Amino acid sequence: PEGAWAVDTFELPEPKDNPWNSWMRTSGFDFFEGGKSAAVCTWNGEVWIVDGIDQSQGELKWQLICTGLFQPLGLKIRDGKIFVSCRDMIALLKDNNGDRETDVIESFNSDHQVTEHFHEFAMGLQADAEGNFYYAKSARHGKPGLVPHHGTLLKVSRDGSKTEILANGFRAANGVCLNPDGSFMVTDQEGNWTPKNRINWVKPKGKNVFYGNMWSYHDSTDESDAAMKQPLCWITNSLDRSPAELLWVPENSAWKTLRGSLLNLSYGEGKIYTVPFEKQGEEVQGGMSPLGMKPFPTGFMRGRFSPLDGQLYGCGMFAWAGNRQQAGGFYRIRYTGQPAYQPVSLSTKKGQVTIGFSDPLDPKTINDLSTWEVRAWDLQRTSKYGCKHLNERVWKISKAEISADNKTITLEIPELAP
Repeated sequence: PEGAWAVDTFELPEPKDNPWNSWMRTSGFDFFEGGKSAAVCTWNGEVWIVDGIDQSQGELKWQLICTGLFQPLGLKIRDGKIFVSCRDMIALLKDNNGDRETDVIESFNSDHQVTEHFHEFAMGLQADAEGNFYYAKSARHGKPGLVPHHGTLLKVSRDGSKTEILANGFRAANGVCLNPDGSFMVTDQEGNWTPKNRINWVKPKGKNVFYGNMWSYHDSTDESDAAMKQPLCWITNSLDRSPAELLWVPENSAWKTLRGSLLNLSYGEGKIYTVPFEKQGEEVQGGMSPLGMKPFPTGFMRGRFSPLDGQLYGCGMFAWAGNRQQAGGFYRIRYTGQPAYQPVSLSTKKGQVTIGFSDPLDPKTINDLSTWEVRAWDLQRTSKYGCKHLNERVWKISKAEISADNKTITLEIPELAP
């Protein structure tokens, strides 16, 4: 149902209101303390401050404070200061005279290893409780890596003096999610050595962990699947053609029935998904389910929950290879209090899968096995771009049961195996 969510679309400055006479391709943002204002960056190379987002009605006030940055795709405010992850550096914007315009663009960290290739974006920017920064660096498109940062998850020390490679083997990881246990979630894009889009649970263990792209920069010569860290899930194209960043729903957010859930954002489809999953030893496995709302007019790239009203805010853009082709957008997604009926947990055992939901379901819709369908297929990981569904087949569901509180469904699937 679409009744659980209401979307407010904020008006962006028209092209005539910015010096490049171009549409804002909004690629990252963060809130200032209190949540009444935010800083927004664009892929065009600009940074704006927007005031008035705490108002339920009324016009926003946009102020352009910086231009000329190199493809910024992430922004984080730390200690009241604006940091922007660009393709060539993490930039610290300094306002020396208090007019909020940037007087100095300081190269806070310039360890970024940049070649001339168009595809090696630096995507997302997050900070942990100690103030260390994290971002993902893309590999080259269809070509082997040349420098150690190609296809990596990177950590930058609080003072900007050091960069550490936490994991490699990525193709184009569109942003970083910090998990409560110190691990990370990153997505990756279908392509060479990546048969489908994927969500990765990254848990560094003192040495690099390889995530499958043989054309990233790494020292692995083993092309087998056994040498690759398996993803949390493979994302088929009909569900999402290009995943973006993940984030957790805070326990104090206004999204009451989804608190503690993991969300995935979509650049390709302009949607938001829950990501129910389970841990099996040192591995994780799960899936995705879209929220019941209409797609955004633009790709949905970055999201943050407001410290003021507890609602989700997000921005997005279009460049290429996406179904939502408005240049940019800035949104607020409000939970209305209506039932969302969203999958939020998952567990498995031999021949059985159990799915927990955010709200009680109607038992009458569960027991009719004709309403269910399970399809399975194989994927082959090669140097070719992507992979079609191989050996697709339908699995029989022998039984469907619902719990006493009507919030958990157990499906018996005899063919289900590890």
